[in-house]
Amino acid sequence: MHQRKSKKILIYFFLLVLVGSINNNSINNLKFEKIKNINIFGLDENDQIILLDDLKNLDLKNIFFVNKKNFQNILENYSLVEEYNVIKKYPHSIDINIKKTNFIARINKNGEFFLLGNNGKLSNNDISNIQLPYIFGNPELSEVVKLKKIIDQSNIDYSQIKSLYYFKSKRWDLEFTNNMIIKLPEKIEKEILDKISIFLKNIKLENKKIVDARIKNQIIILDE
Repeated sequence: MHQRKSKKILIYFFLLVLVGSINNNSINNLKFEKIKNINIFGLDENDQIILLDDLKNLDLKNIFFVNKKNFQNILENYSLVEEYNVIKKYPHSIDINIKKTNFIARINKNGEFFLLGNNGKLSNNDISNIQLPYIFGNPELSEVVKLKKIIDQSNIDYSQIKSLYYFKSKRWDLEFTNNMIIKLPEKIEKEILDKISIFLKNIKLENKKIVDARIKNQIIILDE
């Protein structure tokens, strides 16, 4: 009985090896079509061309062996991309859906102005038809993005801000298009900005253009 079981096991093992060898040879002899199309959605035509040139440097033989991580370094380092999704379209196409970042400010780095995106990355300052505040000082880019998010959550209208001044003490001043300046405390919260907004709506500033909110629970109006 034991010998019969041993023979059966040997026969099954032999068949498994044989079938496996046939399959491996068949797979090795198969020829897959190379990737013919990479379609990018969400960018302007010129930006698509630039990104496609970078993607062509990837070794994309065929769609079955494409690892989406191959695209990761290029897409995450591309300054215009905030979010992306790579989709394989069989038999030989790849779709890349991109959420383009919104620019939030212009900032000077080493004597040259750049556009700062909501993704915390810098792009060339070659767009002149959008109104953006200028950043003065040398903040971490992530700090600018953080400040923008807090302002957007508050009742302060970001589109009315002309300049943002950053100080070494990690504090901000906001200058508005009407030349009014708000001096913010080191720790900025939505509630503080809302209180400032309510305060400004209920008083007449006249010639007083500086609102000092650096001291906790106090808002001081100063002359120019």
